[in-house]
Amino acid sequence: MINKAIYVDNNATTPIAPEVYQEMIPYLTQYYGNPSSIHTFGGQLASKIDEARQKVADLLGALATEIVFTSCGTESDNAAILGILSSNPSKKHIITTKVEHPAILNLCQHLEKNGYDVTYLSVDRSGALSLDELQKSMRPDTAIVSVMYANNETGVIFPIEQIGRIVKSRGSMFHVDAVQAVGKIPIDLSKSSIDLLSLSGHKLHAPKGVGVLYIRRGTMIRPFIIGGHQERGRRAGTENIASICALGKAAELAHKNIADENNIVRKMRDRLEKGLLERIPYTFVNGDTINRLPNTTNISFEYIEGESILLLLDQHGICASSGSACTSGSLQPSHVLRSMGVPFTAAHGSVRFSLSRYNNDSEIDKILEVMPAIISKLRAISPYTPKAK
Repeated sequence: MINKAIYVDNNATTPIAPEVYQEMIPYLTQYYGNPSSIHTFGGQLASKIDEARQKVADLLGALATEIVFTSCGTESDNAAILGILSSNPSKKHIITTKVEHPAILNLCQHLEKNGYDVTYLSVDRSGALSLDELQKSMRPDTAIVSVMYANNETGVIFPIEQIGRIVKSRGSMFHVDAVQAVGKIPIDLSKSSIDLLSLSGHKLHAPKGVGVLYIRRGTMIRPFIIGGHQERGRRAGTENIASICALGKAAELAHKNIADENNIVRKMRDRLEKGLLERIPYTFVNGDTINRLPNTTNISFEYIEGESILLLLDQHGICASSGSACTSGSLQPSHVLRSMGVPFTAAHGSVRFSLSRYNNDSEIDKILEVMPAIISKLRAISPYTPKAK
């Protein structure tokens, strides 16, 4: 029997909401037709995709025609950048940041090997970008600027609208990876300068394997996947109807519950963070503690390794992480924390706690109960811990 975990790793993935699961079932069992079929049994599902598309659009403050369903956030990121580059072959310059998700960084590194020039913007100790550096990095041949809305490891929120105004004033396209932000903070694309925006279903209580690329009306972009007519010719492939409907329901719930994310979840996060800092010495928060997501705290416990903390937490049924799930196989400290200049003795011992509306106060109590003993145990055997005189 699998025991229920205390799950505080929601920036890696979220549990599927019960309402979302129920939304999926009919399209996995009863309504299994192909939405592109000419017969009524399959064709009736096209209207369900339209309904889901409208729910996502409502969450984002977008038009339904601007929503393109994809398989995940990584596909959306790739489709945005490669689609713009294909539409602007004479422009060979890309701007992004040093703290992006691997879906962006690894793509940009690949593009550098294929004739493109990439500028990686720095961040300061709080995880903030320099708008002056962005201004100076813009060039006539800058095809696209890709900046995440909020960092997946620290939760730090970038000044997206200020960035967008700079980018658009110089005639470049602006892409935002909003995978961590959507559903946690309000976003209104109708009042934004964002041209393209990526999101992923499994970050807001929908299943894995479904995402969205928002493409502002009038944006010239070549499709990344070539084939059939699906998604108005912008993304070929038979629609994942069950997951698309699930994402629509998740977007509807996120729209409804966004106030709870910014009140109830934030209060739990703050209580956890405050309790850990008070109980455990040589401990500090990484990143801006004001301009960040309401559910995320990244804390460094100096002189020990984060992986050891996670293993001992796991023995208590507590699931957290030391950074991005997409880089968990690396033995190197987080590229985000290294870019922020976090000392080596602290970067190795960082733990990210990311909450959701399905967490509760008793779970926070449990984490606060076990963490001091875990840290004390590990520091007692660490050769890096300062010894009392």
